[in-house]
Amino acid sequence: MKKIILLVILVAGCGAGVWANDRSASLQAEEMYRAGQYAQALTIYEQDLKNHPKDPFLYYNIGNCYFKMGSKGLATAYYYRAFRLAPRQADIRHNLALSLSDSGETLVPAGVPVVLHKAFFALSLAELKGLVCVLGWLACLLAGCWLLTHRAGKLTLAAAVLLIGCSAWFYVRHSWETQPLAVVASPVAEIRSGPGLNFPVSASVPQGHLLQLVDSKDNWQRVIVRSQGLKGWVERADIEPI
Repeated sequence: MKKIILLVILVAGCGAGVWANDRSASLQAEEMYRAGQYAQALTIYEQDLKNHPKDPFLYYNIGNCYFKMGSKGLATAYYYRAFRLAPRQADIRHNLALSLSDSGETLVPAGVPVVLHKAFFALSLAELKGLVCVLGWLACLLAGCWLLTHRAGKLTLAAAVLLIGCSAWFYVRHSWETQPLAVVASPVAEIRSGPGLNFPVSASVPQGHLLQLVDSKDNWQRVIVRSQGLKGWVERADIEPI
């Protein structure tokens, strides 16, 4: 019994030590950021991200560092990743919208009320998936009760309607979040008519613009510039996938 208790204390102590080290690194990065040492803070945040790839605030902090360093394209990419993980977080939403606006993009599509957009992103995709699972379980339970007792018919119907509605919501959100997107990371990306330097340049797109990825060949990516509807090929080195 004493060995078990000792083992529990040891594990707890190790966990506390890891948390303390993580917190210490975070505080160090925050101090560097406040001191204007953005490159040093970025290094710490990126290292921490390897251990916590699902932490939206690490993506947010990395985006802040890139924004301060003038790499607004990379800042947009990291803000976008943070937004996918924590869409309700006001600071993440604000900074993403600000970063997009600098390149002429918008977070809320034209014609869509802000309230409706916020409602659509009221839950993260993981939370929405959990809600669909719970509603599915509840609908099955109520359906079983109705079949056995012929009661709770209205509740069963309501649960089924909610399940269908949330499933449709999840499907649309999943389609939105899994669409292949990228952002122009270099100061300017040249849009060419084909995958090679021998093809003529049809347009130049500054950093920060969102691109929809369509096809790829060698070191080239076929894209659609979402804000302008332009189509063409860009070098992969000029973009950052989201």
